[in-house]
Amino acid sequence: MKKLKIYLDTTIISYLDQKEKPERMADTHLLWEKIKAGMFDTVISDICIAEINGCSAEKRNVLYNYLSQINYTLITSDEKSIGIAAKMVDLQVLTQKSFLDCQHIANAIVSGCDAIVSWNFRHIVNHKTIMGVKAVTALEGYTDLLIYAPPILIAGEDDDT
Repeated sequence: MKKLKIYLDTTIISYLDQKEKPERMADTHLLWEKIKAGMFDTVISDICIAEINGCSAEKRNVLYNYLSQINYTLITSDEKSIGIAAKMVDLQVLTQKSFLDCQHIANAIVSGCDAIVSWNFRHIVNHKTIMGVKAVTALEGYTDLLIYAPPILIAGEDDDT
């Protein structure tokens, strides 16, 4: 079976060090262990790096330390992905205020990811965005993009069925 190619938005990396949200942090660490074990082809983008660079020096160092533990492909936003992000705004999937979230989604689409993984329920992991992304991928001729929170990818470990 082919490995799932996943795009990590910045929330995933950030929740590796989010002590005020221990359940999400624990789930993120479980996902990170799977990523470290090579269970996924992992992608991040220049948008993630820019957002990490906006953190305090202490948090930034912690997050870069985590990133050094995994193999990933770093992609750069380009004309195609910016166009897809703009299409999401035009179709009112998200607003212009959420353009960076649109860029995360668009980078995942354009780079051929199977799924984007995020803790951002407000703008990414929700029904309206999922349906809007389906419309955009169909209109633009891209493969559908799955949108998951980490528990979806770590579930089923103890199941015998």
